[in-house]
Amino acid sequence: MLLIGLTGSIGMGKSETAKMFARLGVPVYDADAAVHALYARGGAAVAPIAEAFPAAVIDGAVDRQELSRAVLGLPEQMKKLEAIVHPLVGRAQIDFLKAAKAAGHEAVLLDIPLLYETGGETRVDVVVVVSAPYHIQQSRVLARPGMDMAKFAAIHAKQVHDDEKRRRADFIVETDKGLDHAFEQVKSVLAALKGREGKVLKERLGD
Repeated sequence: MLLIGLTGSIGMGKSETAKMFARLGVPVYDADAAVHALYARGGAAVAPIAEAFPAAVIDGAVDRQELSRAVLGLPEQMKKLEAIVHPLVGRAQIDFLKAAKAAGHEAVLLDIPLLYETGGETRVDVVVVVSAPYHIQQSRVLARPGMDMAKFAAIHAKQVHDDEKRRRADFIVETDKGLDHAFEQVKSVLAALKGREGKVLKERLGD
């Protein structure tokens, strides 16, 4: 089974692009959604986070704002949080991959916002980068509730530059020419990958 990594900086249209892969029958693993599930009431991260950061758990669920306050600017606390969350996210992803493989899928899409920032390209077979010109990215992000230029600049500074992502990508989906154009590009990516065998999953599962 082929592992396709989908990434792109904030405001590039990655979520919409992931939906296009799903429309074409490719199972999608959403890293952000996986974390939300872990933080929700009954999620696997709630108990260990409550022990490490008691103020961050309210009414049986992790309050992301309180958790952010508990680790912001504190590298040791951030490491403690990562030591809790990363293994749980990894386990959830492996469970997803095993289920997709058992169902006979030829490929899956791993939607990972910080793929390059976290060395995630080594855990997928190919990388698809979603991209748009900076002025379009900026206008999309600033249209979001609660967003301003300072916040956007801070987020943008922490992410690998779009030019670098494009350089390192196996495929690029450009989202500044409309949804139909982007969908045609997604179809072209899947056509190019048809029949290609994945190697990374065997290594990750120890097959």
